[in-house]
Formats: sequence, structure tokens, C-alpha cells
Amino acid sequence: MKIVVLGATGNIGSHVVKEALSQGHEVVAYVRNPDAVQRQAGVTVVQGSLDDRAALAKAFVGSDAVISAIGVALRAKKPVDLMQRTLPVVTAAARDAGVERFVLVSAFGVGDTAAKASFLGRLVYRTVVAAIFKDKELSEESLPASGLNWTTVHPVNLKEAPAAPAATVKRLDRVAKVPGLPTLPFANVARALVEIAGDRGLAGQRLLVTTEKGWRPQGHGA
Repeated sequence: MKIVVLGATGNIGSHVVKEALSQGHEVVAYVRNPDAVQRQAGVTVVQGSLDDRAALAKAFVGSDAVISAIGVALRAKKPVDLMQRTLPVVTAAARDAGVERFVLVSAFGVGDTAAKASFLGRLVYRTVVAAIFKDKELSEESLPASGLNWTTVHPVNLKEAPAAPAATVKRLDRVAKVPGLPTLPFANVARALVEIAGDRGLAGQRLLVTTEKGWRPQGHGA
């Protein structure tokens, strides 16, 4: 596949680039600062901003999928509205370029997914990351009308560490609870994202990515 990665210089995006290359895919890294991307075979670096629909569409042409790993740092100043401002532009550009497969990195705890979290998890989501998560929630409301084959991916807490032996990817509507505060390495989420990007059958799905034991299915006792 030819995959465009947005947010390619971030924690998740840089791992997505690495994972896609390891699987033999071609990568286009659309970034604000090209100097921040390591030059290597298989990666085309395109400079541009997230509010430039024409530039985005040009970068998207000929690609099989777009993975958006755009994010806001915890230290970001309020108001936090990056996703609300840019996601409609990005999806419109993907539609202009004829790229149907669009994978958006969200987070577990965004919107109604918080209801499946532990008490501690909900406390964190309602305080520490409340503004960031609200921005994500509001932006994602536009996806069903985007005309794209879209999937949102909701990873649990992430960290920089060697990849775990395995991760679990489940449809959120089949998950009853995510106990505690499970944490995954960035590498595991990147692997899941690349695989999800290649699966057109996941259109319109919201997926949880968590540890092997970091979830309970519907109908499972407390």
C-alpha cells in the first residue's frame, strides 16, 4: 500500500512510519517541518499545513490510505480546537483525491467511550485531558458524513517501550469495560494502525486497541 501519514513526527506517527516501512509499504509523510523526518528509502516527505486543502489533496493523490495521527500536547494552550479546525479540511482533501480509506487516531476515553473506563480512568479523562478529548469528540462527529471509508482507533494509554508480544483490537460496541489504566507501547498501536488501514471491511467502525487483558467483553461479569 501507499500510506499517507499525518503527524509523522509525533510519537504515534513516527512509529507508524517505521512499521509501515517494515511491512513493505510506501509512505508519504505530510509534515510542517520536513527537517524533523528522517530521510530513508520508501519515505516521501511533503511539507504542508493541515489547513491547506489543496496541498493535502495533492499529497493524497495515488495513495491507498491516510492515517491521521495528529495530536495536541498536554501543554497546549486553551482553547483546544486543532481537530475541530483541521479534520474537516483533511477529510475533504481525502475525498478530493479519491482516497476512500481513512484511519483516525483518537483515544480511549473520548466521548462515550469514557463510560467503559474505570473510575480512575474517568477521573483522568475529565480533568487532565478534558479539553483535548472534547476537541477530538466534537471533530469526530463529522466523520459519518465525510463520504470516506473511515475507522476511528481508540488506543489506551501509550508509552515509549519495546513492543509487547501482542495487543488486542476490538470493536468498541463489543467491549463492556476497560479496567484500570492499561498501557501499551507506541509500537503496538502503530502495528495495529497499519493493519487497520489495509482492511476496508472496517468501514465506520470504532476500535479499541488495548493490552491482552485490558478489556472485558459484553456480558462479562464485573
